[in-house]
This record gives sequence, structure tokens and C-alpha cells, in this order.
Amino acid sequence: MKSVAGLLIAVLICISSFTLAPPGDEVYRKYCAGCHGGQLQGGAATALIKPTWKFGNDRASILHTIRTGIPKTEMIKWQGVIPDADIQAVTDYILKAQHSPQIVKKEKKPLLVKTKLYSLRIQELITRGITDPYGIEFVNAHRALITGKRGELYWVLDGKLDTHKITGVPETYAYDNFGGLMDLALDPDYAKTGWIYLAYSHNTVHSKDKKTPGMTRIVRGKIKNYQWQDEQVLFQVPDSLQVGGGTRWGCRFLIDKQGYLYFTIGDMDHAAYAQDLAKPAGKVYRIHRDGSIPTDNPFYGQTDRLQAIYTWGNRNAQGIAQHPVTGLIYETEHGPQGGDELNLLKSGANYGWPAITYGIGYDGSIISNETSHEGMEQPVTYWTPSIAVSAIEFVKGPLFLKWKNNLLVTALKYQEVRRLVINKDKVTEQEILLKGYGRVRDVKIGPDGAIYVITNSPDALLRITPR
Repeated sequence: MKSVAGLLIAVLICISSFTLAPPGDEVYRKYCAGCHGGQLQGGAATALIKPTWKFGNDRASILHTIRTGIPKTEMIKWQGVIPDADIQAVTDYILKAQHSPQIVKKEKKPLLVKTKLYSLRIQELITRGITDPYGIEFVNAHRALITGKRGELYWVLDGKLDTHKITGVPETYAYDNFGGLMDLALDPDYAKTGWIYLAYSHNTVHSKDKKTPGMTRIVRGKIKNYQWQDEQVLFQVPDSLQVGGGTRWGCRFLIDKQGYLYFTIGDMDHAAYAQDLAKPAGKVYRIHRDGSIPTDNPFYGQTDRLQAIYTWGNRNAQGIAQHPVTGLIYETEHGPQGGDELNLLKSGANYGWPAITYGIGYDGSIISNETSHEGMEQPVTYWTPSIAVSAIEFVKGPLFLKWKNNLLVTALKYQEVRRLVINKDKVTEQEILLKGYGRVRDVKIGPDGAIYVITNSPDALLRITPR
């Protein structure tokens, strides 16, 4: 009887374990779609329906890749992060999709979403004709400008894509290595000056090889008759400071209330550079809009340091925004595996990367045993596991008065828009507003008070209003 009872218990445990394992498509949408695309078509990471697999396409090889990760890439080690039953389920789903791609169904997301304080109406303004959109800025209530990572600028007129091509855009590269044409900003006096600010991956030999040494370059110019003209270089490092094969280029802009231009540069996959004030990588910068250095910058006049630096020890900042009332400036940056951060920027402050971090390496290795250190700033909050935090924007205008001065935070991997309630250096509330509409790259409050969201995979522009 004891042996029979034991057998029954073992069977029940097996059945319970089996039923607790979620379907592979559900695991995929939750953990994988943000990088590999909702239909396994690829995005920030490689496609998963393909004839050739670099690390093997049999079940054992895919299981091994998911469990242990891929060194020197952003494919993390999932073993110990999610249950092994989930890893097996998603592996079987990927394998089945190779022979039966029809199982990969495009999920139709609702266009009405209920949140704590509002029901949100979502309009899909643009779903075709833009490739890898990165940033959006509004000229006025009728006209906006979008950057595309592959080197495109797009006009948007009354919510519709202007198909007339803008020519003469600065040549870029490394768009498949987390670079390319990144953010844009419009001059506060745009109506008079016409100045548009761009950040992009640049190398001096005009190579398209992503291994070519380069660095983020900042320029401004004007668009006249669909042509980029009158370009001026505002920030460019000497060739000796360029980085070969770098990833994590940044970049996000902010023009603050005083008219200073802030921009971010990631650590270029050279973490130690973030702690070196003579290296450009891993910093937030502040300059005048003509490219000159403010005399009150923390390292002004110090010739052994880059004098445009405002903060340092920043891994890969892709969000920056100023509070509408307090004037405080907040920044978001990607951590490694875990440890995405929201920081309150202070002139001359060191934010610690890689000496302190709440994350670990993509291969599960320890980057630092310390999460705090004297002379290094702590984040306002951090996210573990990483949500792949991106752009941020404070809510202003008449449409969302219940969210006034709340911070909208976007996420690439987790495909989210979150709402944070912030009191100086504390986050008192977080709410997920949107999830699963694509990798959220940028968010802006438009002149009409609506929330505009740029997504990748799929590439789209969404408009969000209260119902």
C-alpha cells in the first residue's frame, strides 16, 4: 500500500508540475518578444524563425543557449531567472514555429485600456512607412518630426506620415549595434531659428562596418524644402577617443528651462570608461546650444577632462526629463542583467557604474560586490529584473490633470509605459499603463495634451487620450 501511495503522490506531483508550466507562447510574449519580436521576426535581437542558427537549432542547443546565455551579447543567462519548465516550454514553442509558423499569431491589442484613474483610448496613427523610429518632437499642433535609427527623418502632418523623403541627413552607422540616428530636439526658438539638434553614431572614415571606431556626435541643422542644411557640429571627440565595435551609444536630449542642451552617451560596452573623466563614454553632458561649454560646468577649465561632462558613471542613459515645477532633472539608464535605474542628476556627481550596481553580468557573473560607495550616488529607484528602461516624460497639460507632474517611464524589453509618482528622491507609486504594444522607444506630451508613444517591433506612432 505504501508503494502504491508513493506512486500516486509522484504522479500527482508530475501532473501538478506539468499544469503549472505556462504555455510556451505565453512565456515567449512575457520574456522574449521585447527583443526578438512578437512574431519571432527579430528586433533588437535576432529573428527566431530562420534557416541558419549560429549556436544550433536542435532542442538541446536551444535549451543550452537559453539557460546559459551568449557571452559578450545581451542574451542573458535565464537559468535561475525563470523556472526550467518555462525554459523548456518556450524552447518547444520556438522549435514548433520553425515548421509551423502559422502558430505565431499576431496578438491584437485592445484600443481601450482601463487604468487606476483613467480609461485610455489608443489610436494607431502610423503603423507603416517608418523604420526603427527613435525620437519624436512637435513643431506645433499640426507638425512633428521623427528620427529613424537607420538615418531617416520623417515629417508627420496632422497625425499622418508625410511620404516626401528628407534628404541630406547626416550619414550614420551601427544602427544594428544599438547606435544609428538617435534622438532629436527642437530649439526653444525654433519658429525663429529653425534649429534641429541630432545625435548619431559617427566615424571619421565614413565606414558602414559597425566595428569601425566611432563615437556619438551632436550636430544641429535646418530642414528646408525637405533637405537637411546649414549643419553645425556641436560635439565631436578626437579620433583618439573613438571606440571600435562599441555598443550602448545612448542617446537622449533635454533642453532645460535655462536653455542648456543636455545629452547622454552610453559606456560603449567599455564599462571602465564611465569612471574616466578623460573618456567620453558613460556620461551625461551639458553644453550651450551653440556647442560652447558653460563656465559653471563641474569640470570647466580642467584640460585633462572633457569639460562638457555634467555627470559620470552612467551606464547607458536613454531617458532624461525636467520636472515642470521643481526644475529637478531626472535620468533613466539601462543596467546590465538587473539594475535599471532612475536617477536625480546633480552637477559633477558620480553615479557609480561599474563600481556599484544592482545588476549582474549577462552571463550571471558578478560585476561588483558593492551596491553603494562613498562619493557615489544612489538611484531614486531601480528595476530588477531589468525592464530595459528608455525615454521618460513628465505629464503636463489639460488632458490628464489627475496625473499632473507624474513621470511616464517607458520600457523596451518589457514593452511598457509606466506612471510613477515622485516626491523629490522617492517614488511613492508605480502603475503599468500599457504593456505589449511593442518596444516603447519614446514618449512625449503633445501640444494637444495627448500622450504620443513611439514603438519598435512593431514600428508605430500611437496617440493616447482619456476616454
